[in-house]
Amino acid sequence: MAAREPKTSFLIKFKTAMSKICQITGKKTQVGNNVSHSKRRTKRRFEVNLHKKKFYWVEQDMWIELVVSAHALRIINKIGLNAALKKAEKEGNLDFRNINIISL
Repeated sequence: MAAREPKTSFLIKFKTAMSKICQITGKKTQVGNNVSHSKRRTKRRFEVNLHKKKFYWVEQDMWIELVVSAHALRIINKIGLNAALKKAEKEGNLDFRNINIISL
């Protein structure tokens, strides 16, 4: 019997599934407690303020799309996109294979 090829819909779903992690700062969901008036503690999650943003990367002459936190937007405004990407790669938060290129 011939080996069956995997369904393409599975591959598309698998590739597009992303975790809630900022590509520049590496921020991710934290766990904490809700504390009531009676000091009763129940577990909760603190989600990161993430946004999917398009940036024009002047040095590479292309548009890219990144998932960044509000803090990362401030970093990009302060030091520039190219420096922020280099810093994120150096810290291990960004892999250039995961950057979504929109147009060249």
